[in-house]
Order: sequence, then C-alpha cells, then structure tokens
Amino acid sequence: MNVYDILQNPDEHARFAAYLDKLGHVADANEVDLVRRVLTDPDQTMAQSAVLRHLDRRAAGLHAGPAYEGWVQAMTQATINHPFLAQRLREWSLFRAITLKLPWQPEDLLASSNWLQLKAAAGTNTEAIEILAEAGRTKQIRNTARTSLNHRSSN
Repeated sequence: MNVYDILQNPDEHARFAAYLDKLGHVADANEVDLVRRVLTDPDQTMAQSAVLRHLDRRAAGLHAGPAYEGWVQAMTQATINHPFLAQRLREWSLFRAITLKLPWQPEDLLASSNWLQLKAAAGTNTEAIEILAEAGRTKQIRNTARTSLNHRSSN
C-alpha cells in the first residue's frame, strides 16, 4: 500500500497505523520523501503525531552516533513548515549535546519543553541534572532530577 492509497482511507486511526507502519520500514533513501508525503494528510494533528513518533524513534537510535547530524538536517528540511516537529528536532540535538558532553547552554535547557527537561533529568549529565533539580519547569522534573542525583551519590 502506498501513501496515496493510505490517504484514501477515511478512518484517521487506520491512516495513523498505516503511516506508522510505512515510517517504521522506510529505507533511509526514501525517508525524507515519505515524511513529507505523510505531512500532506488533511488531518494535520494525526499526520504530525505519526511523524513525531517516527522522529522520536529514529532520533533515539541515532543521536549518539555520527549518522545523526546528516539525518537531523534532512528531517529539519522535511518538517520546516511544522514548528512543533522542528522544535522536537532541535530538542533532540540539545539532548544529544547534553548526553555526549558537547557544548550546550543551560538557558537552552531551561527554555526547553517539559519533554526534554524530563528526559535530561533522568539522563547521565550531572551538570544538566543539577540545573534541573534546582530550576526545572515542573515539580515532576525537579523531583526526577533530585532522584537521579540521589541515585548517583548512593552508588
């Protein structure tokens, strides 16, 4: 089934599942085109949700390695007209910098979404965890960071 066939299905739940399946099996060479085509679905909330799941899955697998940079540039171009998706890619890049101990700015972390703050609070970078324990946006983020720090000091 191709994307055109998927678009013909009036049930957005079926289209969502079909998009996730297609995105989960797409060859690297076809990924940008497929992401762009999914984002043409008239139900933008559903389409962006499917692409977001795909981006999170791919970024989780790529962020620590050298292939990430080229991939994130290509995905940034594919999602350029979708601010939420572009923001998620920027946050994956910040998470990558924090995790790999590359240069990053504390104010960028503090300005990031709850999603990224929570992910970093449960991560391995002590500097990021300390910042979030003190100034994380929500009580859950601050508590997660404090738990991470306490776990580190007890080991």
